[in-house]
Amino acid sequence: VQLQASGGGMVQAGGSLRLSCAASGRTFSNYAMAWFRQAPGKEREFVATISWSGGSTYYHDSVKGRITISRDNAKNTVYLQMNSLKLEDTAVYYCAAGRTTYYRNGRPVGYDYWGQGTQVTVSS
Repeated sequence: VQLQASGGGMVQAGGSLRLSCAASGRTFSNYAMAWFRQAPGKEREFVATISWSGGSTYYHDSVKGRITISRDNAKNTVYLQMNSLKLEDTAVYYCAAGRTTYYRNGRPVGYDYWGQGTQVTVSS
């Protein structure tokens, strides 16, 4: 499956952005989806995951209550609605897909397909 992320940009702290990730090439609804991010000098961390049906979601503690992951299987797209953005949300955001995903020590693994990343910059 090919993934194309979009929607990044620069926003002031407290603002909102909506990221999109369009999938092609395989049956989108067969895949769990996730968003990860990587800030300069830091390891990549997961942000949120969503099951193939959209019925189950999981968030990193740092984004709970501010960020929502959703998907539209009819449009082959997964979204990340980000509200109340903070300076520490600045990162390159990547969408990912996987068929056999699970959690190891609270971190999602098994995401085999990755998009190219979209930059989110939060300014003061």
